[in-house]
Amino acid sequence: MRNTLYFIGLSAVLFSCGSSKNVTPQKKNLPVNKNNNTNVGVKTQIPSVQTPVKPAIQKDHGVEFYTTNIADITKNDNTASYGSIVTAKPLGFQITKNYFPAIGQNFRQRYLILHYTALDNDRSITALTQRGVSAHYLVSDINDQEIYQIVDENKRSYHAGVSNWRKDSNLNDTSIGIEIVNSGFTTNASGQRIFADFPDYQIRKVAALAKDIVQRYNIPPTNVLAHSDIAPGRKQDPGPKFPWKKLYDEYQIGMWYDEGTRSGFLNQLESGTFESDKNTPPFIYKVQSQLQSLGYQVDLSGEWDNQTKLVVQSFQYHFWPQIGDGVLDLGTYATLLALLQKYPSK
Repeated sequence: MRNTLYFIGLSAVLFSCGSSKNVTPQKKNLPVNKNNNTNVGVKTQIPSVQTPVKPAIQKDHGVEFYTTNIADITKNDNTASYGSIVTAKPLGFQITKNYFPAIGQNFRQRYLILHYTALDNDRSITALTQRGVSAHYLVSDINDQEIYQIVDENKRSYHAGVSNWRKDSNLNDTSIGIEIVNSGFTTNASGQRIFADFPDYQIRKVAALAKDIVQRYNIPPTNVLAHSDIAPGRKQDPGPKFPWKKLYDEYQIGMWYDEGTRSGFLNQLESGTFESDKNTPPFIYKVQSQLQSLGYQVDLSGEWDNQTKLVVQSFQYHFWPQIGDGVLDLGTYATLLALLQKYPSK
């Protein structure tokens, strides 16, 4: 009896094992990826992601520097340090840089603002170093190879004051300021402003300095501005004699319009209703909106009020310097339209 039960149990086990070996699994109807004709439900091996090797931090006499960008420059991100790395020293703890730097960072310096001092060279140095105003650089009116640095680029200098451009304000926080020694303007008997010229050797200094700053911080053309652009009416510098077109043509610095586009708009305006429309509230409102789109701060009043005239004047000083009276003429408006087409507000 015991032997009989043993053989029955053994037979059952063998039959079970043998059956499992010969079972053919049923195929399931898996969704198919039409792009490569593979079953979506089939697991594929995912390659391991390797962390890129970062350049080493450089050390010089115990001071640390990181001079390589590993971030996405197309997004205006930049991890490079143009000075020594500033690090906390918490009491009782150690700061390590095992994971330095993160790619998610960029520069504070997003604007370049140009000024004139309205003083001679010696008084400009005194004013910018011994008083409550400053700039990062001062370009003298001396024909030599020197440019004076006054403030570290990593620090805020007090050059812009109350200021706005597009959606940004208080541009001291995000800008580098260049002061240029120039006497500014005098006023003649009729109240007209007479601005001083800039010598070519001085402009070469300004252009070389501006080019270096713009390239290092990836500052876009729309963010290279006059003090008068960011503070219309309150400031006039660097004035209509400053050669913005020369900086654009010869050094690729800042904004300028395409002459062909401007001529096309001028032809349209001359054959249109500009003269009959220019003093109507809807047209004025449109012009104010367009000045806002370029970057200027102006209220949408629908009137040629004093604020709007000062903004138009600041625009003329930069882009249409042969006219600087704050009155919107055909040439000024065609220039505005050409700039808006080339540099649309984002």
